[in-house]
Amino acid sequence: MAFDNYSADRIRQYLVENKIVFYEKEMMGGLCFMVDHKMLCGLHFDKKRDVQILMVRVGETVAQEHLNMPGISPMDFTGRPMKAFLTVEESVLDQEEQLSYWLKLCLNFNPLAKRSKK
Repeated sequence: MAFDNYSADRIRQYLVENKIVFYEKEMMGGLCFMVDHKMLCGLHFDKKRDVQILMVRVGETVAQEHLNMPGISPMDFTGRPMKAFLTVEESVLDQEEQLSYWLKLCLNFNPLAKRSKK
């Protein structure tokens, strides 16, 4: 499993403190946090860039608005970027306010997100 436990603990703490019902699921070589049976966000170690990343599901519009920010890029594991997802490098998440910002964007989009087919 390629993710940082400290980062996972920070996400867990935020979700618990905000009384968000969630569960965790190992997928995409990392750890995903699920809310309402939909991916909220996830952690993964990007071997190509040698950096820990937070995968965020924020919707197409919000993703486009944030693409020019440092440490932010489209989520692309297959050569085809996923329009509603971004990756956020660990260096952009040093402070709790930064992590909180991204988790709030994920939580705002979650009710609009479609569930994966089983």
